[in-house]
Amino acid sequence: MSGADDGEGVDRLGGLTGIDLVRRTLEEARAAARAQGKDAGRGRSAPALPRRVAGQRRSWSGPGPDGRDPQPLGRLARDLAKKRGWSTHVAEGMVLGHWSSVVGHQIADHATPTALSEGVLSVTAESTAWATQLRMMQAQLLAKIAAAVGNGVVTSLKITGPTAPSWRKGPRHIAGRGPRDTYG
Repeated sequence: MSGADDGEGVDRLGGLTGIDLVRRTLEEARAAARAQGKDAGRGRSAPALPRRVAGQRRSWSGPGPDGRDPQPLGRLARDLAKKRGWSTHVAEGMVLGHWSSVVGHQIADHATPTALSEGVLSVTAESTAWATQLRMMQAQLLAKIAAAVGNGVVTSLKITGPTAPSWRKGPRHIAGRGPRDTYG
């Protein structure tokens, strides 16, 4: 070939351009492959690979998510708890274990959950003022807990203040009013 300007290439292609030129070139290549005994259009000179039947999968998962891919541990634990019927116990544990993230750090700094029994959450405040404040906020606390762990896990709150000092010393105690003015 002497160059693109000699005009021979244009006559051979019949003035085709664009997609028509590509189609004609592809047909010529397929015809040449058939003349050599190759399977034209498969891209290989080896025998044709069997086609996949619908429903069969390759042995590798590919770039997209697949059920055979490794799963996050939290999702697997949640599925196991749901399957075994442990969901309510896990939700109860979430209330006690993640108290500061459920109600907020400010409340968690001044009140701690002590027990959860039959939907009643016992909370001990650090002072009587905080116990009074938490009693006034009881509806908001129940809403926060329900949003974090689900409805029905905590149905009511039993809020108590700090325990008062006891005059009771030792294992033995006599019921009654105890000593009064004995000094005369």
